[in-house]
Amino acid sequence: MHQTIRQQLEEREKQILSPYACLSSQSKGRLNKDVDTCDLRTVFQRDRDRVIHSKTFRRLKHKTQVFLAPAGDHYRTRLTHVLEVSQIARTIAVCLRLNEYLTEAIALAHDLGHTPFGHAGEFSLNELHPGGFKHNVQSLRVVDVLENNRQGLNLTLEVRNGIVKHSKGYGEILPENTAELPNTLEGQVVRVADIMAYVNHDMDDALRAGMIKETDLPARLRAVVGDSSSRRVDAMVRDLVVKTVRNDDGRLHVSDMMKDTISELRKFLYDNVYRNYRVHNEFVKAQKIIRELYDYFLEHEFPNGAGSYYEPGGCAVRKEISDNVHRQVCDFIAGMTDRYALGLYNHIFMPKPWTVF
Repeated sequence: MHQTIRQQLEEREKQILSPYACLSSQSKGRLNKDVDTCDLRTVFQRDRDRVIHSKTFRRLKHKTQVFLAPAGDHYRTRLTHVLEVSQIARTIAVCLRLNEYLTEAIALAHDLGHTPFGHAGEFSLNELHPGGFKHNVQSLRVVDVLENNRQGLNLTLEVRNGIVKHSKGYGEILPENTAELPNTLEGQVVRVADIMAYVNHDMDDALRAGMIKETDLPARLRAVVGDSSSRRVDAMVRDLVVKTVRNDDGRLHVSDMMKDTISELRKFLYDNVYRNYRVHNEFVKAQKIIRELYDYFLEHEFPNGAGSYYEPGGCAVRKEISDNVHRQVCDFIAGMTDRYALGLYNHIFMPKPWTVF
């Protein structure tokens, strides 16, 4: 019987991928048991494509990474962040013979739930919304409920698990408690690639902004990972790949020296960049915008053209009394870009000159 291209790809995975890889043909499936009828793409390829073609993914280009609504063309945004995470994670996946498509799908989707103004927005919504707010949980809500005209993207369980388990906050990179980790090695790779990406590109942006100098980084750290972003990423990826291949036990491994180095780099960024007065002052202003928009929309309807309660730019929809208004407002604000939130705030709260002709 003639095999489809998809079946050929699935057979190739069985031949070349590691015994620890998640095979496309062995996916646990989707929440809604739609029939994967595509004869060209595996299930994880389809997940990646659904993410890339989503409205939420496109809006990441106007969401803050660290520097709020940056005017400079070369500062990272949330979109460039997920692309850099994807590149690092795919490199690791290829070296370890893991499923590159699954890795890429998780990496591209992991920050879909991030708010405008980065962690300032997340912090504010966590205080304002009665159920709290975490961007990884919101990312899962985006793909399960909010995207695609509130039908969701219906992603595979492996991608969904990788999304909700990617976040580590200030916690361990690879905790001993495996319950904190994604179920697949591909998801774990994204979790590690996320911190590898941001400790390097956030430092790069801080250097560009003149907030720090390369020589500010302690010499002992530069001795381990080098004195440029590319060398630091290479050193981290190389360490993980070599240690994991050497152990060959179905878990990711990073040397103690590299774990300590990454942790110190993260602490350096917290002390010198994230808590820097210039960043903090903008953080406070962003919180004010989020709080006032949230309070306003608890009492008022969303503006015409705001679309579903979640995404700016669709058809006008009115809030219904029977719905959870807090949930609607939280979804609406979390889906905003920096510039949409700023423009809406100015439209609602700033006085407009009165002109008489």
